[in-house]
Amino acid sequence: MHLKHLSLFNYKNIDEANFDFDVKINCFVGKNGIGKTNILDAIYHLAYGKSYFNPLAVQNIKHGEEFFVVDGVFEKDERTEQIVCSLKKGQKKILKRNNKPYERFSEHIGFIPLVIISPSDQDLIIEGSETRRKFIDSVISQLDSTYLQQLIQYQKIIAQRNALLKYFAANQTFDNDTLSIYNEQLDSLGTSIFEIRKQFLEDFIPIFNQHHQAITDSAETVQIVYQSQLSEKPLLKLFEENLTKDRVLQYTSVGIHKDDLSFEIDSFPIKKFGSQGQQKSFLIALKLAQFEFIKKQSGVLPILLFDDIFDKLDETRVSKIVEMVNNETFGQLFISDTHPERTENIVKSTHQSYKLFNL
Repeated sequence: MHLKHLSLFNYKNIDEANFDFDVKINCFVGKNGIGKTNILDAIYHLAYGKSYFNPLAVQNIKHGEEFFVVDGVFEKDERTEQIVCSLKKGQKKILKRNNKPYERFSEHIGFIPLVIISPSDQDLIIEGSETRRKFIDSVISQLDSTYLQQLIQYQKIIAQRNALLKYFAANQTFDNDTLSIYNEQLDSLGTSIFEIRKQFLEDFIPIFNQHHQAITDSAETVQIVYQSQLSEKPLLKLFEENLTKDRVLQYTSVGIHKDDLSFEIDSFPIKKFGSQGQQKSFLIALKLAQFEFIKKQSGVLPILLFDDIFDKLDETRVSKIVEMVNNETFGQLFISDTHPERTENIVKSTHQSYKLFNL
């Protein structure tokens, strides 16, 4: 699978742009602020129906314009697939495959397997648990549409349960029978989501460890630890024990929406005890493991986006990644960089076909 052609209109800082891509490596080079990352984000948009960097869709429209269009032509399973994502101010975003609009964006997730590695991945370490849950969910959802639907349903029912708790507080009333209906639905969905996440991490963590050892020459010991309240007790029991607390707080304080991943180095939090270099190695190993996991499970080589990562790595780590390209580990690769000569030297050393776009 690969992206053959990309057209952009009024996307972020880009008026209009058209690109025909190489089947293997494509490099966008130029000064900071010129739009390299925005092109990568447009490709991400075609895979996920949203921006990787800015969740507010309307802010992806070029300043002063009324709409944006991202149009991509892919080759997948010897078929041409056109994916178009567009948004007009004041209207709902539209995502189309071969001119047919999706009723639900979730139907598209996984159709274009894609992984991005970017400096903003640092958020996985420094931000709260929601960022790390989103990472787990995005990987699983690309491969399991049932899981994605369960997740969407769970979030809807949590919102309904929270609204009911607020209603009880505002009206100084309480109805345990109504609350129990939500509890039972959440128990069924939450237990299933917990089991899928647990199984995913059992499969994923060994792949992550292999990549981390390769990048660092086994110089460091790192861990990913799954933290879930459901590891200790069933969800219905947790609801029962935390009922008074939930009524005071007026929201649901327990459940799989509180799950987290602990990223550790030598059993200490990497956020506090890992150097910048150690954190970067951890994150790149995490994303390469995501790539390999999707590849193994789907049988398709995902598209891989490298956003400005050669600027952040030493030569040893760069050479490890180049080695992977030479070993046909990757399919189509998109790279953004500020140094044209450095990029071309790295790419030439892979002995793969490539295109260089000077912006």
